Amino acid sequence: MARHKKKAADLGAWLCFEDEAGQGLRPPKGRTWGRRGRTPVVKVTAAGTKRVSIAALICTKDGRRPRLIYRIHLDHGPAKGRRKGFTETDYARLLDAAHQQLGGPIVLVWDNLNTHVSHTMRRLIAARSWLTVYQLPPYAPEFNPVEGVWSHLKRSLANLTRHSLEQLTTLVKSRLKQMQYRPGLIDGLIAKTGLDPQPP
Repeated sequence: MARHKKKAADLGAWLCFEDEAGQGLRPPKGRTWGRRGRTPVVKVTAAGTKRVSIAALICTKDGRRPRLIYRIHLDHGPAKGRRKGFTETDYARLLDAAHQQLGGPIVLVWDNLNTHVSHTMRRLIAARSWLTVYQLPPYAPEFNPVEGVWSHLKRSLANLTRHSLEQLTTLVKSRLKQMQYRPGLIDGLIAKTGLDPQPP
């Protein structure tokens, strides 16, 4: 990871970590208060395969506040030719938006998802002179601070009921927006990985 930090520092770039997650209409389970001997029951709509998919970046640079940038994709369930998740073009659009918002080059660190390492993705990366990409080691999610975003998000959704994909999407966007305005939280998620994002 030290070489990623040095590369970002040498380029005057933002060091960005990326990851994806999804949430269906069945909420995560969480602890709650209830009368002794009476387990609380939360009624939900587990409407098949409908889900909200999120791709997010945590971006850090010495002397600048950390940033959380994300995009959402809605999967409305079984349909002929439906797109279930993010495509290479979707990732390219997310990175283009981040480049515009951050106003500088990006050193990107992400996992070995097949969409991340496909020939199409490699071509899109090569076409962006401001983008340098590194892969995380296999099975090393603990090095990615975006994992903490998903943990924080899912805790905030525990036991909540949303009966439509649109309601769930609104709630997810609201929770992520709250995180965007908490740079201390984002710094904490980076620190939790044990990585020092500052150049050696």
